[in-house]
Amino acid sequence: MITEASLDTLLMLGFSVLFTFILGLPLGILLFLSGKSQNVVLRTINTVVSFIVNIFRSIPFIILMVALIPIVREVFGTAIGVRGTIPPLVIAAAPFFARLVETSLREVDRGVIEAAQAMGANTWQIIYKVLLPEARAGLIAGTTITAVTLVSYTAMSGMIGGGGLGDLAIRYGYHRYELTIMIVAIIVLVVLVQLLQWIGDALVRRYTRK
Repeated sequence: MITEASLDTLLMLGFSVLFTFILGLPLGILLFLSGKSQNVVLRTINTVVSFIVNIFRSIPFIILMVALIPIVREVFGTAIGVRGTIPPLVIAAAPFFARLVETSLREVDRGVIEAAQAMGANTWQIIYKVLLPEARAGLIAGTTITAVTLVSYTAMSGMIGGGGLGDLAIRYGYHRYELTIMIVAIIVLVVLVQLLQWIGDALVRRYTRK
């Protein structure tokens, strides 16, 4: 049971991190670019997107997951297990990651951006050849933080049948009073978090510009 639950947790974590990155990265870039623009349309977009992002960041994950059950069941055919848990995980984590991306991009030296503009670089060239490479260490750190947060979210999803180690710990460790299973599930989660943090820290050190 521990092996199966661990694999379910890894599946939920892997797919949710992937889709969170795919959605959160462009959303964070949009927040950064529109926030610094003097264009009225872009400023309006920034206000609207920031408001939506802040709303989803304000809702506790367990409440968000319960609220999304009818929608997830309608779209994906189930609201429980690995398949039904990944959409709420992504919806909860993508706004969080977008803010981390925005913060990382703000830390890029303004002089580097101005130098690229002086050489005739357009907006997309500045994004892909200046902003993202310069903010790479911060983006890796943000991804690590998001992944660790998603580990705790996958555990919380066990409260409503989300599957994985959290579900195992609640169904067997809590409801059936099998303390050993709960302890083992907690140990596996702790090891997973430590491993993710170690990999993230190593990558940040590797790509930090001296």
